[in-house]
This record gives sequence, C-alpha cells and structure tokens, in this order.
Amino acid sequence: MLLSAEHIYKYFEADNPIIEDVSFTVEPGDRIGLIGVNGCGKTTLLNIITGKIGFDPTPGGDGSISVSKNCRVGFLEQNSGMKSSAVIESEMRKPFSRLDEIYGKMMKLSEKMADLSGDELEKATQEYASLSMEYEHRDGYLIDVKINTVLSGMGFKDLDRSREVSSLSGGERTRLALCKLLLEQPDLLILDEPTNHLDLDSMAWLEGYLKDYKGAVLTVSHNRYFLDAVCTKIMELEDKHLKIYRGNYTAFTVQKKADLERQEKIWEQEQEKIARLQFFIDKNRVSATSAAAAKNKQHMLDRIVENGVEKPKKPKRPPKIRLEYDIEPPKEVFSMENVDITVGDGKTIIPSLSFEIRRGDRVGIIGPNGAGKSSILKTMQGINPHEHGRINWAMNVKIAYFDQKNEQLDPLNTVIEEVHKRYPRMTDQQVRTLLGGVLITGEDVYKPVGVISGGEKTKLSFALMTLKRGNVLILDEPTNHLDSYTCEALESALEAYTGTIVLVSHDRYLLNKIVTRIIEITPDGAKEYPGNYDSYAEAKKLEAEAEAEKKAQREAEDSAALKREQQRKQYRTREQRAKDAKRKQDIRDCEAKISELEQEISEIEEALCDPEIAADYVKCSELGTRLDEAKAELDTVTERWMELGEENEN
Repeated sequence: MLLSAEHIYKYFEADNPIIEDVSFTVEPGDRIGLIGVNGCGKTTLLNIITGKIGFDPTPGGDGSISVSKNCRVGFLEQNSGMKSSAVIESEMRKPFSRLDEIYGKMMKLSEKMADLSGDELEKATQEYASLSMEYEHRDGYLIDVKINTVLSGMGFKDLDRSREVSSLSGGERTRLALCKLLLEQPDLLILDEPTNHLDLDSMAWLEGYLKDYKGAVLTVSHNRYFLDAVCTKIMELEDKHLKIYRGNYTAFTVQKKADLERQEKIWEQEQEKIARLQFFIDKNRVSATSAAAAKNKQHMLDRIVENGVEKPKKPKRPPKIRLEYDIEPPKEVFSMENVDITVGDGKTIIPSLSFEIRRGDRVGIIGPNGAGKSSILKTMQGINPHEHGRINWAMNVKIAYFDQKNEQLDPLNTVIEEVHKRYPRMTDQQVRTLLGGVLITGEDVYKPVGVISGGEKTKLSFALMTLKRGNVLILDEPTNHLDSYTCEALESALEAYTGTIVLVSHDRYLLNKIVTRIIEITPDGAKEYPGNYDSYAEAKKLEAEAEAEKKAQREAEDSAALKREQQRKQYRTREQRAKDAKRKQDIRDCEAKISELEQEISEIEEALCDPEIAADYVKCSELGTRLDEAKAELDTVTERWMELGEENEN
C-alpha cells in the first residue's frame, strides 16, 4: 500500500461538510480516476492527501492520512504553470541532479587517476567503479534520451531549450511542469486535470506513458476518453461521499447504472414489506387476540426502518440545452477557396486553405496546439480578416458561435444582465428559467460574469446560443471546463440538433459521437477524413502502416541494391585478383625471357669473336642473323615488361 485515507471530513461551512467520511487506499500499480461534478470537492481531496490543506476532526476521532515509508509523491495541480527564470534545459535536468553529481565525481576521478599509482590508484579505481555502477544502474546514460522522449511526447520537440521558462505561455508552463514531474518518476503520481492544454497527439502519448508507468497514478479528469484509456479504477465523489468502481470510465457508467437499478429494486421491495407490516399492525393493534402478533410485527418493522436500504438518490438533473433553428439554409452552406489563415501580426500559419460545408454536415477540425484551428473559425466568420482567397456563405445562414475563451461575454455584467443586454424583451422570470435550465440558479444569477467559474461561463454561453437559434453552429472547444455530466448533456443536445455543425475540439468522446467528417490541420496543410474520430484514428493507423511498409520496401530495395553493388565489387575483386596474378606471372615470364635472351646475346657476341667462326662465312652469317633477332625480341619483351610494371603500379 502506498497511501491510505481513513474517515476524512472537510468543512468549509459549519455543519456542512464538502467531504464526509471518505476512505480509500492506493496500491502499487493502481491507475485511479477521481471524478465528480464541478465543485464537489475533488481538488480539495487531492490537496488534503498531499498535505496542502488539513482535514477536520471526525465524529469518532479516527480520521487519518498515511503514506508508506520511502513513497515519493508527485503532485501536478490544475493549471499550475512552472514558475522559474531558469532555462528549459536546466529545469529538465533537475530531476537528475544526483546523477549529474555522480557523473561529475567520475570525471574528476578519471582526471586524477592519471597522476596516481599504487594504493592510491587502486583506491580511486574502486571508487570510480562504484560510482560508475550506480550511475549505470540508475540509467544515467539515458538521461538525454528520457528528456528528449518526454519533451517530444508533450509537444516540445522543436522548442528552443535555451529559452527561459518565464518566456512561455501559461499553457506551455503547465505542460512543462508535467514534463518535469514525469521525469522525476515519483512512486505515486497525482494529477489534477493533466490533459488541459494538451493536443490530441500529446494526449495519446501521455495515455501510453501512464499505462506503462512503473508507479501508481491518481488523476482527476473530465476527459472520458483519457479515463477509459488509462484507468483501472474509478472513484466517484458524489454528495460528499466516495464510491469506488473497478474498471475504466465506461465500466463505471455500466456499474453505476446497474447499482442504482438494483438499489431501487431492493428499496421498492423493502417499502412493499414495510407497507404490509404497517397494514398488519394497524389492523391488529387493538385486537386482544392478535395484539401480541402486532407487537412482534412492530419490532420487525422498527428493525427494517432502522437498518433498511437508503432510498436511491435520483441522478442530479443535467443542464437542459436545446438547440433549434427556424430557417433551413440551402444545400451548399459554405465554401472557402485558397484562403491564407493568418494570426494577429499578419503571419500566415495555413496557406491556401480550401474546403466546403454542406447542409447537415458535422465537421470536426483537429490538429496540434498552435496549428490555427481557432483562427480558421474566426476567419470563416470574418472576425479575422483575410487578403487572399474567397469565402462564401449561402443565403439564410444564421450562425451561433461558441468561443472557447468566452470573449463575447462582458465580465462587468451580472449573469442576468448579460442575457437582458442581448434579449431586452425577456422578463426576469424568463431569464431565470433559461439560466435554471443550465443550472445557474439562486443568487448566482446576480454574480458578475468575470467572477463565475469557467464551467458556469460555458453554460451561460450555451444558454445564449439556445436563444440565437442558429442553423449553423460554430463551436470552439465547447467542453473545456465542463464536467462529464454536462459534457453528456451537451452531446445529447448536439446529437438531437439537425442543423450544420463545425467543431474544434480535443474531446475525442465528443468527436466520436457528433462529427461525420474530420479535417486535420498539419504543418503541411489540411487533409479530410470521412467518419468520426475512431474512423480517423483507424485511417491514420493504416496510413502509418502503409508508410512503414513503403519505408521497409525502400530499405529493402536499398539493401538489395547495396548487396548487388557489394557482389559486383566482390566479383570485380575476384576478377582483379585473377588479372593481378596473371600480370605478376607475365612479369616473371618476361623477366625469365629477358634473362634468357641476354644470356643468348652474350653467347652469340662471344662466339662471333672466335677466329674460327669468323672465318666461316655461313656460320658467322647465321649467328649475326640470330643476334639481330634476339636483340629485337629482347626489345619487345623488355617493352612488355615495362608495360606490365606500369599496370602494377596503377
């Protein structure tokens, strides 16, 4: 066991706990998802178990938090960007400071050993061997590989690591804090909304990393796809209490529904039994003959009432979002042709973008952070200007736009004023009914927009969208800040909507349920895929496999070509060796012939000097002829010998 929490209570108001009698354990290898509606106390519970805040005394005085000895706990708070003036590279090496210290000692010892001898050298050698063994055992030689892997996976592959951390955006600093925590590899990794600020590729990488993580993971998340991919246990915090379910998020939803149905059935059966007992008691209480039986039935009834099954609480009412429109647009709703998508300084981030939208289309636009997805939506509506290309909207198109930053809301207005400002003819009662539908109730309607939570701003924006009655919805990250229950309500509303939807989102659950076509934005441009997110993921997988197959084929062809070249060279080598051997033999033959001819010439010249032979004209003539022939042959053989010698040098 790594961590144990027993009978935890937390009060922010007297007699009104936000957390009541919560108990759970974290075992090695656990992958736990902590879920619940916004404001139910999830982050509070994380702060309690990490010691950031204390818990309150329990009625029995037995509350406790215990962490096993030597268990290292790492905690990533929600949107907690790294605060540092250091450069990125040095921050990423801090988790390896002990290993860097060991390596520094090894280098100093290595230099020192060159000047040592005898016992001192032996002692230094042993110390170096000990340090080297520890360094290698703790993967010291893989430090750079680990840093590169984590930074690349979290979307920092091309980041200049000499930049100061303070120069990054808030979202980048949060991602960098997560990178550092992953490199520290604590025994218990506690994460509060870790997928905030991550694009789809980074989320997929993080899911794979956490599934293979050696320690335990406890994470708060509203990302249902992430919870499905990573978690093997779900803890739901609901109505101040914690309940634990085995399996991932999908398994949790099935189990919870079955538990509620089973509890409701047991409760109904018990209520029927209570009614029968009460009827018997009421009927026989005054009868002299059956009063004793009635008394026994009363004892039985009291025990059932005291120990009976609690009435199942109905699931909290989800927000009511109903998206409708009045006018049907033409079939060809929108077209964009060769439009350069630019950012504020006029820099083009997507050149010559073209796509069309037909009535009833449900288009999902995806891509890495900074790719320009939000800029596309703003350019479509004319919020961002464009200089090149053509944008055309059909007649009778009415757009309802959701901006992920809620910039369309005035932070100084109260919530109720924000609605009245846009729809002044609505009465206060009508506005409160509208807001009540998205669960903004009571005094919250009089709060300034600037102080309400991100989730409440999103709900307010959706309430305003229902009044807009647009036949085209343009949605930029609509599920940010929403808990899973509100996300499901939004999905239901979008599923029921019969108009046209253009959607930018990292929520893969939403992309799976709603979209029928995906446009992926990459540094190379845009590419379309039919179907939902799973269809897109399968298509990308097939593309990757095809590319891998092409790469393997290219490598095989290159290998075959290299082998052929090596064989050709090997054949030429054998052929050359044969030629060299023949040339050497020819040289030896020439040298032997030269020696033979020189000997013959010398003998002929000596014979011609003999008086007897000189007096014999015929003999002398024959020797003279042979001498000329031998000299000519010697010249020929000598010339050939010289040619063979030059070939040998080359």
